[in-house]
Amino acid sequence: MKKTPRKKTSKQTTVRPVATKSTIKSVKKSAVKPCLSTWSLSIYVYWFIILFFIAATFYILGRSHNDTMTSNNIQITEEVLMQANDYYESGKTKLLAGNVDDAIADLTTSIDGGAASVDAYILRGEAYLQTGDYRNAMDDFNTALAKDPANAVAYYDRSLLNTRLEDYAAAMNDINNALAANVTHPSQFLQMRDLYAKRGQLNLWMKNWEGAIADYTNSLARPEGSVNPTVYADRAEAYTAIGDYAAAMNDYGSAVRVISEQIQGLPSMEEREALSSNAMAYFEKSAALNLKLNDIEMARVDLESAYTIAVALNDTETMERLRGLIDSLQESNTQPQESEIVTETTSVTE
Repeated sequence: MKKTPRKKTSKQTTVRPVATKSTIKSVKKSAVKPCLSTWSLSIYVYWFIILFFIAATFYILGRSHNDTMTSNNIQITEEVLMQANDYYESGKTKLLAGNVDDAIADLTTSIDGGAASVDAYILRGEAYLQTGDYRNAMDDFNTALAKDPANAVAYYDRSLLNTRLEDYAAAMNDINNALAANVTHPSQFLQMRDLYAKRGQLNLWMKNWEGAIADYTNSLARPEGSVNPTVYADRAEAYTAIGDYAAAMNDYGSAVRVISEQIQGLPSMEEREALSSNAMAYFEKSAALNLKLNDIEMARVDLESAYTIAVALNDTETMERLRGLIDSLQESNTQPQESEIVTETTSVTE
């Protein structure tokens, strides 16, 4: 059998292309184009994620800040809804209740908020006066009068302030203006009775005895309001200063009578005791005047009345002193020294 000869196979080789000039130029062009590897792509993805989270964080923080501002704005808005007039009413209520510091705060808010009325300045001035802040009180009263030169209350309050500052001339000028203003523009908060009494007090302190008597008489003659027993007692001091002892004793008796009428209607024991103490002092002063007139029997009666009140007040020190004076009058029928009789009392007209 004839064998078929195998075909001789040649080893397959790769023919490398000849690097022609055009081929080299094509290779150079392909080398210029960027080639994104897997690693570089991952970097871009990571940076994208990072930037996304940064943006999200700022967005969340911004929303949180806005929410906080919105919450704050809501609170501020709620306070703003409370108008300046409401702060004024709140300040007035707190001042009447004796909460002076909070009253000043509310009235200041009212004034700063646009309700800078004459009454707001007057009330805040009165509050400052109570705290002893005389400079701010004076500023507020001056501002009130600059806004309303015919305001009797502002003049009256500034008169009280000048009295505390012991500037009696300025206080007298203010009370005169208050009287004049209250005639032409009557205030619901002031009575002519009180204004005359205040001017009488100033005249008394300035030793204008006749002027004090005239003012106290005008005060007592006014029909409005209730009589203050202190007005009788103060006029008695003026009568005593000019030597009219009979008129002075009559006024002390009137003061005691008014106290006896008013004392039962007082709500607190402290107020009743205070009036009783004043009555006891008026009896003692009347006794001293009776001694000046050499009326020992009436002096003893007055001292006995004062002693009775001292017993009711459980004032043992005054009881012992008065008992000694009474015994001295009864036993020896001699006059005790005037200096032995207490003649001091507190005059309150503010």
